[in-house]
Amino acid sequence: MVEIITTDNPMVFAVRVTGTLGKPEYEVMVPLLDEKIAQHGKLNLYWEMTGLDHWLAGGLWEDLKFDLKHLNSFLKIAIVGDRAWEKALTTLMKPFTTAQVKYFEHHHRDAAREWVGL
Repeated sequence: MVEIITTDNPMVFAVRVTGTLGKPEYEVMVPLLDEKIAQHGKLNLYWEMTGLDHWLAGGLWEDLKFDLKHLNSFLKIAIVGDRAWEKALTTLMKPFTTAQVKYFEHHHRDAAREWVGL
């Protein structure tokens, strides 16, 4: 499931993902991100994972396509999670973006929000 987090800062896109992340979730998220990037240029991204159980192959494929298309579209990416594989995701995505990418554990969620300007 994808929840878009409302923010007053037009330069930040914030999302919370839970449960299973697959192609349908990207079909919700990607058009909104594309529109915001078209309107404002480079953005900061806040990506919070709460109880993310599965990342389906269709979701991984959509994520990879988005990352390649938007290699230079982000300034900062804050990834918030609580599992080792979520932390590893931070390292795996660095070659696919020119953004500064940082991982924050859930108990540092406020620091992640502040870092991206949320």
